[in-house]
This record gives sequence, C-alpha cells and structure tokens, in this order.
Amino acid sequence: MKLQQETLNVLKALKVNNNRDWFEANKKNFKQEEKKAKQFFQELFELMKSHDEIDKMKMFRIYRDVRFSKDKTPYKTHFAASFHRVKPRLRGGYYLHIEPENSFLACGFWDPSKEDLHRIRKEFELDDTEIRAIITNKEFKNAFGELKGDELKTAPKGFDKEHPAIDLIRKKQYIVIKNFTDKEVLSEGFLEEVDKTYKKIRPYFDYMSEVLTTDLNGVSLIES
Repeated sequence: MKLQQETLNVLKALKVNNNRDWFEANKKNFKQEEKKAKQFFQELFELMKSHDEIDKMKMFRIYRDVRFSKDKTPYKTHFAASFHRVKPRLRGGYYLHIEPENSFLACGFWDPSKEDLHRIRKEFELDDTEIRAIITNKEFKNAFGELKGDELKTAPKGFDKEHPAIDLIRKKQYIVIKNFTDKEVLSEGFLEEVDKTYKKIRPYFDYMSEVLTTDLNGVSLIES
C-alpha cells in the first residue's frame, strides 16, 4: 500500500485548525484518511510478522489528553502506531509516526520499568563490549546513527561516575530513530523501506532480550 498526499494534507489542515469546530466540520474526510493510515499500519504489521513475533498493532487515537498539559489543543497532528513483540520472552518495541515534515520510525526501550532499567545498567557495568559491537556496527550506524534517549547528567545511584560505560549507564531510554522526508513517506516503496529498517534492529533486540530475561549469571528469569 502507498500513502497518499491527501493523508498528509488533512494533517496539515488539522495543525492549522486544531479546534473542535473545524474537526467536526471535516470529520468525515479526516476519518477517511485515518482509515487509510490504519490500513497502512495493518499491512506493515503483516509484513513484520514474517520476521519477528509481533502479537499486536496499536494505532494511537487522535485525541490528546490535555488534563495536565499547558497546550490545550484537542488533537494530535500525526498518525502513529506501535507494534508489540511477544512478551516476556522478547523485549523492545517498534513505533511509526506519520506527520508532515516530521515522520520517523523508532525502535527500542523508551519507557523501561525501574527493574528493567537497573538490569540493563548492571549489564553494561559488568561488560559493555557486546552492546558496543552492536551499536557501532556499520549496518546499524547507517540505518539509525547513534543510540538515543533521555539520560541523567551524572551517574545513577550506586554506579561509579568514572565507569568507562557511564555514557550508556546514565541513559534512561535506549532508542533509535530514523527520520523520513514527505517525499519518502509518499514513495512507492515506503512500506517495504520501513519493514527493511525494522529488520536491522534485530541484533540489538536479541541482545537486550537476552539481558532482560536472565540474571547477571545468565540464568533465565522466565518460568519454563
């Protein structure tokens, strides 16, 4: 399936007219484009299942939760979906964001639990050679660039701020991002390009899944 210019156009219009009156007046057209985007995400979901164990696709609602936000505009100005790997054996997640002049995919761990975050940090404290080999691999670098994510300014409690792996240990998220132009989003092969890029994260996901399903001695934490 190929995304159409109309899908980006309706998001552009919504950004300029982010209010309930405009939305209600244009709801029929918006819903048509939202349906097309959902079909695109669904087709991507089917492609991904051929090379990973994905058990769920979730398309995010267009309505914003403004209860605790200074920005009271009622609608998001993008279409987005996440793709859920079979837990607890497989870790990491996939995300795709479609927005005029701001489309991107992301993979990784953007909201790890306190326990998972501590386990990742302890692994890097013990030995960071394997993770560095993965994230400095040429194919990984060409696809995603650097490992990204929010991080602490100093060492987490209980960790040495002078540790050689402190650049990894102080991270609170472990994600990668790849941006796309509107021209790329509307191209004939965009669906396949996203799927192909997702495949390149597998060495990282395989490693992190092993870390998060074992203790520091390598003993499985998953009940058989």
